[in-house]
Amino acid sequence: MKIKQSIEKVPGGLMVIPLMLGALFNTIDQLHIPVVMEILKSLGVSPVQEGIYEFMRIGGFSEALFKNGTLTLIGLFLFCAGSQMNLRVGGKALKKGILLTSSKCITGITIGLLFGMFFDPMNGLLGLSTLAIIAAMTNGNEGMYAVLTGQYGNRSDVGAISVLTLNDGPFFTMLALGMVGVNFPIIAFIAVLLPIALGMLLGNLDEEIREFLKPGETLLVPFFAFCLGAGMNFMSFFNADAVWGGLALGFATTILTGITGILVYRLFGEKSTIGPVAEASTAGNAVGTPAAIAAAASVAAGAGLMTLEEAQNFQQVANLATVQISISTITTSILCPIAVIFWDKYQRSKGIDGRLEDVSSEIEVPVELNQSS
Repeated sequence: MKIKQSIEKVPGGLMVIPLMLGALFNTIDQLHIPVVMEILKSLGVSPVQEGIYEFMRIGGFSEALFKNGTLTLIGLFLFCAGSQMNLRVGGKALKKGILLTSSKCITGITIGLLFGMFFDPMNGLLGLSTLAIIAAMTNGNEGMYAVLTGQYGNRSDVGAISVLTLNDGPFFTMLALGMVGVNFPIIAFIAVLLPIALGMLLGNLDEEIREFLKPGETLLVPFFAFCLGAGMNFMSFFNADAVWGGLALGFATTILTGITGILVYRLFGEKSTIGPVAEASTAGNAVGTPAAIAAAASVAAGAGLMTLEEAQNFQQVANLATVQISISTITTSILCPIAVIFWDKYQRSKGIDGRLEDVSSEIEVPVELNQSS
C-alpha cells in the first residue's frame, strides 16, 4: 500500500502525521460520544470517572504505549541519539561540527532570550515562547543535513554530523532557561543528560552497539510524536497563534541560523559555506523538547526550586510550543533545501565548489562519517 512512502511525501511526515493522528484520536475521545462509550463499557473498559469511558485509556500495553509513553520514548530516543555521537572524527570534520553546533545554539539561545526581554517569555508575539524559539532554532534536522551535504558538500561537511548530534534533546533549552532565572535543580539536568551520556559512552566503546542503536533515532520519532499528540486537542493545529507562530519560527530558523553559520564559517577561514545553510532547519525530534522541559519543571517544583504555578505555566505552554515546532519543522523542510540549491549556485558563480574538500588547511582523515538522522 506504500503507506510509509505516502507519509514521507509530507515534509517532516514521520513526525507530523503521527502527531496529528494522536491529536485527532484524543479530540474524538474527549467528546465522550455516547455510542462509543457504550461499546467501551460493554467490552469491560474501566471508567476514567463515573460514567466516562475513553478508548485511549483502556489500560494495558495500549495505554502505556499510545497515551502515557511520551517521556519513556523520548528518553529512549535520546539514548539512541547519544550513541551516534562519534568522538573519533577527523580534524576538519570536528572543526566544522563545532562551528555549526556553537553558531546554531548561540543564535537560537540569543534570539530566544532577546524575545523574552521584549515580549512575554511564555506567550508573546504570535503566541511564541522562549521555550519554543530555543527548542526549534537550536536543533537541526541531521537527516536532511546529511542528504544535502552529501549532494552539495564534501566529506568533512558530512562528517560534522557526529558533533551536530549534540544538539539533539532538551539540554541546551534547559541551559538557556536557566540563564534567565528558571531554577532547574542539578538532578533535572542529570535526568536529561544521563540517557544521552550512557548512549554516547556505549556507542564510542563498541562500534556494533552504535550500529545496533542507529535505527532508534528514526524509529522512535513517530511513536513519541503520536503520544505527544494524544495529549492535545486537534483544533490546536488550526489555532492562529500556532500557525503564524510556527511559520515565523520556521523562516527565522532558516534565515537567522543560516546567516550566522555562514558568517562564523567565513570568520574561521572556510571557503564553502554549504554546511551552515544545510543545517538551518528544525528537527522533527525537537517536538519532544517542550514535554521534557515541562517534566523537568515538575521536578523543580517538587524540589522547592520553582513554584507550582511556574511549573504549571510550562505545562500549559508545552502543547502550543509543540505544535509551533511541528509547523517550523515542515516549513524548514521546504525552505532549507531551496536555500542550499540557491546558495550552491551563488558559490559556484564565485568560483567555489562546495563538493571539493578545501585543502588550504590540513585535514585529518576521519575514522568514520556518521549519517544518522
